[in-house]
Amino acid sequence: MKTINKKINQVLILLSLLTVGLINAQTITAKSSKTTVNGTSPMHDWVMNSSTATFVGTVSGNAITNAKFIIAVKALKSEKGGMMDNKAYKALKSDTQPNITFTAASLPVGKTNVNGKLTIAGVTKAVTFPVNVVKNGNSYTITGSESLKMSDYGMETPGFLGVHTGDVVTVTVNIVAN
Repeated sequence: MKTINKKINQVLILLSLLTVGLINAQTITAKSSKTTVNGTSPMHDWVMNSSTATFVGTVSGNAITNAKFIIAVKALKSEKGGMMDNKAYKALKSDTQPNITFTAASLPVGKTNVNGKLTIAGVTKAVTFPVNVVKNGNSYTITGSESLKMSDYGMETPGFLGVHTGDVVTVTVNIVAN
């Protein structure tokens, strides 16, 4: 009888600890975001911006877990106008792959390199990015910047009349979530 009571008490303690963990877990979403893609070409440097993206994660202790960032390809807009946008959308295969997605198991508070999976133009790669997560009350500011090769994702560099952009782009992301 004592063994059964001891087991029941252990199970109750375990359940209460799990319940406290679940109650303390808080889902956060992006309240604002800014994504910038900088590239080069023999003619001129170029920039595409978006202030529309989706971010969701779960606050767990001193980290954001199950983080997922999604940006619609067509939310990126060039300072060079519609023709540049259309060339970029074609390179990004927006008709069949409308989103760029980054997922990470954990984004710890502070400056760190985060491991995750990045999907661009239908190609998913394991990546490591430098990220800074700053907690301010219930709000989290997540920033990161990294250079990527378009060819690593099976993309042809956009071009016009035989002049193509450079293969390397720098992507910068700034998210405020709570």
